Amino acid sequence: MLGDGYHDVPDGKLAVAVTHLQMHKPAPLRGVPLPKGLQFETLWKDVAEYRDLFRRIGADWLWFGRLRLPEPELARIITDPKVQLYTLIKHDRPEALLELDFRKDGECELAYFGLTSALIGSGAGAYLMDRAIEIAWLEEITRFHVHTCTIDSPQALPFYIRSGFVPYKRQIEIADDPRCIGLFPADVAAHVPMIRLQNNAND
Repeated sequence: MLGDGYHDVPDGKLAVAVTHLQMHKPAPLRGVPLPKGLQFETLWKDVAEYRDLFRRIGADWLWFGRLRLPEPELARIITDPKVQLYTLIKHDRPEALLELDFRKDGECELAYFGLTSALIGSGAGAYLMDRAIEIAWLEEITRFHVHTCTIDSPQALPFYIRSGFVPYKRQIEIADDPRCIGLFPADVAAHVPMIRLQNNAND
């Protein structure tokens, strides 16, 4: 267990504070209509399409969880009948990701939830969260949960709380900086400086 104070983070790593949230009954829906020009649809369970959408949504926030999985492992997850994928279509292109994971009995994890820049500020997020809550609680669950972290969008945590999720646990996660291992270019997510001390020493 980490004590109080400062702690060194290894070269090429990220340390982020993760907040876990949950609800034990359906939260009230916002009732936001589907924004004009969008369609809510099931996302085709294709690994290449999924990864493209995942990158377009997550690059600014260094989403890496799905990118470092081997293709067969990712395919097993997203094609599992207990994993449901939805999107919002704009101009024939998916621009949102709603991933609901029912693989643990009695629970649903909001595994991924996000919009591309094409939908930010349109009201699409509120609409999509209403659908997430509706779909999750159609199943026989007693818990709907999600987590977010300090390198995600600063809007994510307050959005989840406004949506009815209640924070219940905080953790520190240390992981490879995905830019240092080639999952993203070095110039993405400028709000999170990339620290490569060994490389800097040789410059």
